[in-house]
Parts: sequence; C-alpha cells; structure tokens
Amino acid sequence: MPGCACHIEAKNAAERKTLLKLLLINGVMFVVGVAGGIMADSTALVADSLDMLADASVYALSLFAVGKAAQHKHRAAMLSGLFQIALAGMVVVDVIRRFVGGSVPESGWMMAIALLALLANSYGLYLLSKHRKDGVHMRASWIFTQNDVIANLSVIVAGGLVVLLNSRLPDLIAGFAIASLVIWGGVSILQEARREKAARGHGSA
Repeated sequence: MPGCACHIEAKNAAERKTLLKLLLINGVMFVVGVAGGIMADSTALVADSLDMLADASVYALSLFAVGKAAQHKHRAAMLSGLFQIALAGMVVVDVIRRFVGGSVPESGWMMAIALLALLANSYGLYLLSKHRKDGVHMRASWIFTQNDVIANLSVIVAGGLVVLLNSRLPDLIAGFAIASLVIWGGVSILQEARREKAARGHGSA
C-alpha cells in the first residue's frame, strides 16, 4: 500500500508540473496574441489568442483537480468546456462585427505570431503526451491543445491567403473556423465528462 501511495503521489506531481508549464506558456501567448491581433487587425489572431486564454483556464482547473476525487475532476472538466464555448461565442460576435466594417489585416503579423503559437502548442502536446490517457481533466487538456495546433495552422494559411487575395475574408473565415473548433472541443469535453460520470454511477450501482 505505501508503494502504491508513492506511485500515485509521483503521478500527481508529474501532472502538476506539466500543467504549470502549460499554464505559463498559454498565459504568455494569450497576451502576445491579443497584442498582435490588435496591431494586425486580425480576427483570426484574436480568436487564436482567446483560445489560448480558454486553454489557460483549462490548465488552471485541471491543476486544481490533480489529486482530487473524481467528482472534482468532473467539475473541472465541465467548467472548462463551458468556458471554451462562452469564449467562442465572443469570437463569433467579433467576426460578424468585422465583416460589417473591418479592414484587411496585416498578414505578416498574423503569420509570425501564429507560428510562435504553433511552436508553443507543439511543445504543449509533447508535455501532455505522457498524460493523455489519465483522468478526464488531463484528457481535456490534450483535446484543447490539439485544437490549438489546428487553429495556429489555420491562421498561418489565412495570413497567406490575405496576401494573395488582398482580402479580409480569409481572416474572418479562419476566425469563425477557430470559434467552431473551440465550440466542438468544449462540447466534446462536456460529453466525455457526462459519460465518465454516468459510468461511475453505473459502476457504483
């Protein structure tokens, strides 16, 4: 039993260390992304930065859930999913606003900051690869970080299309696509959290 307890504590410590690193990375990239999105007048970049903020909240909630009972992990995952969906709704509103009266964004800023975010999220995936089959709170982190990588790539592609077409539409489409991806990730986590809760209830029956 003591050996088992030590193994669990070591696992919890490893999860905490990983989540702290991810929280720091995403917090910094959120600030960088928002500043870059404002300078570049890019909806896609703002959407990507809000995705980083949502992920930072996921990591913070997951960090709270490490070592806690299953119900706490379930609650953390549910809150993460709901927060993701709420932020994505804000991005959709911004897409509509910029579609009505926006300008062509600065594609160079878009691609440069998105590339930096891609490198940060790729490192995040590497850190999470050892924990992606752990509790629902860690699986939530894995799903959201995968979505981040896809979002970063879409911003880079959108930046290239802005140059080629001299149009703001690629930026708006990418912003809407990122918002949709975030909503999908949030819904996926909510569904998985409900399934795990139902499985625990069935197992205790």
